[in-house]
Amino acid sequence: MRLISLMCLLFCVLLSPVSAADLKLEKIPGAKPKNVVFILADDHRYDVMGFLGHPWVETPAMDAMAKEGVYFKNAMVTTSLCSPSRASILTGQYMHNHGVVDNNVPAKPGTIFFPQYLQQAGYKTGFFGKWHMGGHSDDPRPGFDKWISFRGQGHYYPPEHLKNWTLNIDGKSVPQKGYITDELTDYAIEWLDDTVKPSGKPFFVYLSHKGVHGMFHPAERHAGRYKDKSMPIPKTMENTSENYFNKPMWLKNQRNSWHGVDFAYHQDTDIEEHYRLYCEALLSVDESIARVRQWLKDNGLAENTLVMYMGDNGFQWGEHGLIDKRTAYEASMRVPLVGVCSGLWKPGTVINEVVANIDIGPTVLAAAGLKTPPQMDGQSFLQLAAGKMPAKDWRQNI
Repeated sequence: MRLISLMCLLFCVLLSPVSAADLKLEKIPGAKPKNVVFILADDHRYDVMGFLGHPWVETPAMDAMAKEGVYFKNAMVTTSLCSPSRASILTGQYMHNHGVVDNNVPAKPGTIFFPQYLQQAGYKTGFFGKWHMGGHSDDPRPGFDKWISFRGQGHYYPPEHLKNWTLNIDGKSVPQKGYITDELTDYAIEWLDDTVKPSGKPFFVYLSHKGVHGMFHPAERHAGRYKDKSMPIPKTMENTSENYFNKPMWLKNQRNSWHGVDFAYHQDTDIEEHYRLYCEALLSVDESIARVRQWLKDNGLAENTLVMYMGDNGFQWGEHGLIDKRTAYEASMRVPLVGVCSGLWKPGTVINEVVANIDIGPTVLAAAGLKTPPQMDGQSFLQLAAGKMPAKDWRQNI
């Protein structure tokens, strides 16, 4: 155990050769720092939410956030793949700047994750869930006082064939006990109860769910909820010459592949069944949002806490004969993003401007009363969503 702790310490030192001076940001004059909760889902596409008119999916917590806060209609990711997108969230940088180009390459030595700035500013910070940058390592990363993660993609339930499957809790291996979406939420609320609330300090929670990544596995209580429902079929899913006219050959070749609708994930399960399982797995993510927001209300902290929910990339469900992400098509790049910030963001606001994953770091820092550091490519949308920044002053492209 001592060896494991030393290895974790060495990893963090190598990854973060930065001084306290490097992490001290200029404060925004007159700003009143808020607590921040950022909840991230995996592969949740932009339109699978009840309030957007989906014919049968149920997302009451997401719907409530849109009603009580802001819906960012055109939220995008700058690279539609798990690790590069997550790196953009944490660094505020485009992929060509942060260097995490696929799901195996770790962040470069000296990379600063925005929670490090929050720590320096006196925040309690906690990470709970899927990290997925740097192969299969689940070692604690810089910027977090509390660390709970797992290797690679993790598992929805503890796998029977891996008797030693564990979570990494502050550098120690602890067996996963149940459904991962619920368990991560339990740990986050436990940390808020036992550590954050007694401290009286501002806090940042990064709750990073495995759901709804394939292979899709809903919680037992949700299994079969949508068994009789039909998937909305996009027109571009048709296997016709008209549909593939003027499209590249690689696109048609993908149709009968791991990422194609005719042999999805190399399984006999048809795409509609995959879709139903995906939507059933989303139910527990929605419940997670509701549980965290209820904790904030019960503890008198909702009024001073910015809560955001986002997907790490989009997902194609039949568009152009594809499933999964990885392309520059809208279904792959566009993501859900809703947020509630009492006293600043008006209920029922819809933002049409394009915001992106590179903007999350600057926005969280602004909520903490800190200016955006110069290496970040993104910008804060805190004032844009509050109606205090003219649309003409926002970016025109990404």
